[in-house]
Amino acid sequence: MITTRTARPEDEAALARLDERTWTPAVSPAPPPPPGTPFFGGGTRPEDVLVAEHDGVVAGYVQLGDGFDIPAHRHVAVIDGLAVDPDRRRLGIARQLVEAAVEEARRRGGRKVTLRVLGHNTGARRVYELCGFVVEGVLRGEFRIDQRYVDDVLMARALA
Repeated sequence: MITTRTARPEDEAALARLDERTWTPAVSPAPPPPPGTPFFGGGTRPEDVLVAEHDGVVAGYVQLGDGFDIPAHRHVAVIDGLAVDPDRRRLGIARQLVEAAVEEARRRGGRKVTLRVLGHNTGARRVYELCGFVVEGVLRGEFRIDQRYVDDVLMARALA
């Protein structure tokens, strides 16, 4: 059984391990987090992270952010991160987390949810498309990863 809930401070170690296990150049242009990097802090708060549990174990998370911290952008929520335990993929966890993030954004009064995904991350792009996200723009060759130029794809879903 898969359930979603708001993260709690005691989830920090499990979420940090999940970040370490899921980082690859396919999902992030940034360097991997060094071992022992705390999950919460640096702007990441438990109330902005939704956790998926599978059989009582933390199996994934999605992080919501504010994007630009100005009044003119308060109606937009941003998916700042999504990760699913590699041993628990293909169970619908990512899709459930994205839908939970959309509902949380709606609950907070949002009218739109946006995200950025690497062009070659076809698995994540497929999940977002299944959840109603559409491509709003592509920054061609925005990153150089493993000696290749990679697009940064901007996607969004309206919450009308």
